[in-house]
Amino acid sequence: MTFVIGVVSHTRSLPMFREAARTLTGVELEWVSYEYEDGIRPAVQQLLAGRQVDGLLLGPLPYTVCRDLLPPQVQVTITRPTPTDLALMFCQAYARGWAATPVSIDTFEQHFIDEVASRLGLDPAAIRCLPYAAEQTATELVDFHRAFLADHPDGLVITMRTAVRQALSGSVRLLNIEKVTSTVRAELHELALRIETERASAQRFAAGVFFVSKQDGGIDLDRARVRLMNLLVETPEFADAWIENRGRRGVVVFAHKALFERITNSWVSVPALGHAATAIGSRVVAGFGVGASARNCVLLAERAAARADQEHGPCGYLVEDSGLIIGPMGPSHQALTFAYREHAAELEQLASHVGLSASTLSRLAAVEERLVGRPIAPSELADSLGITDASGRRLIRSLVAGGLVTPEGTAQAHRKGRPTRLYRLGITAALERKGSP
Repeated sequence: MTFVIGVVSHTRSLPMFREAARTLTGVELEWVSYEYEDGIRPAVQQLLAGRQVDGLLLGPLPYTVCRDLLPPQVQVTITRPTPTDLALMFCQAYARGWAATPVSIDTFEQHFIDEVASRLGLDPAAIRCLPYAAEQTATELVDFHRAFLADHPDGLVITMRTAVRQALSGSVRLLNIEKVTSTVRAELHELALRIETERASAQRFAAGVFFVSKQDGGIDLDRARVRLMNLLVETPEFADAWIENRGRRGVVVFAHKALFERITNSWVSVPALGHAATAIGSRVVAGFGVGASARNCVLLAERAAARADQEHGPCGYLVEDSGLIIGPMGPSHQALTFAYREHAAELEQLASHVGLSASTLSRLAAVEERLVGRPIAPSELADSLGITDASGRRLIRSLVAGGLVTPEGTAQAHRKGRPTRLYRLGITAALERKGSP
């Protein structure tokens, strides 16, 4: 299964980035280039709206501009300037017959500059540096360099910012930093390996144990457990899980680690606990375990649930066999996807109309919730449901016939080959229409 990496670079550096990516296979690359800095955010926004991206490679400035847009599950590598890049800038200065100092440098960290200056025998007193900061503007950098040039009219300026180069170009000795191809190649490979490792980790076997709290006495445990079981079975987020009883007061859920990460918002909260407490009328706690075997996972999950039961409110804990413990995770007020219990009649009717099972339709509704309005390709939908691409295309045809998806244009994943059609799911809206009086 391939994954998608977005590469954000200035138009001038795009050929170098393409050369760096030439040795990378099994990965789809989405190229985002910009000529001016104010074009970065719209370009990245367009990428994220059109594709499900697994990773992003981008510089410090694009990251600062776009970090609030990035989904939490996307792996990010920031291509920061290195001592090698700075040393090559000094080599370019010597090649042009320019003196290396006095020099004004932006973006680089001070310790990088000190290291290179020491190796090249440069006078540190003749070097001015303004390290990168998120709040910096191009105007501040231009003013910094101009203040330096007022004292040293024949000095050298080394900058990484395009806007600074445009403001000072032609009037001073100026070098614009360019990344080294081998460095970018190493960063791309490292990002791809990190995504692959994260995927492998997400496919590890895991268990979740939900217990009716011991602290709430005077309740019918058997009845509460049955209600808890029904609630979990009828929740679309658990459609891919195996659920069974665990003692008089508990339910155990077996699934991949990725499923539990989704339902806990990456181990931050457990919205299902709030719904369970409302449905059962008693406090429910959860424990999650990730281990090398099913038995080990359950033991770790029970240990985590016992720790959660010591808290005063509904919460969850995670315990991994590596020793990692995360918690307490509160119930949160975030709503789950539509509840199967609340929409059972509408779901059955809609599934019968389309010719699909209610379980498949509930899983599709959970996928739709995760997309947050973003269109999806048939192959991506197939990946989300764990079915083949051919089955994904057949499923899309059934949904189109039933009016549960709408075409949303196309996407070109590769320069060669046919474009891929995109579709927007509309299952939740259809259920709400059926449920309206």
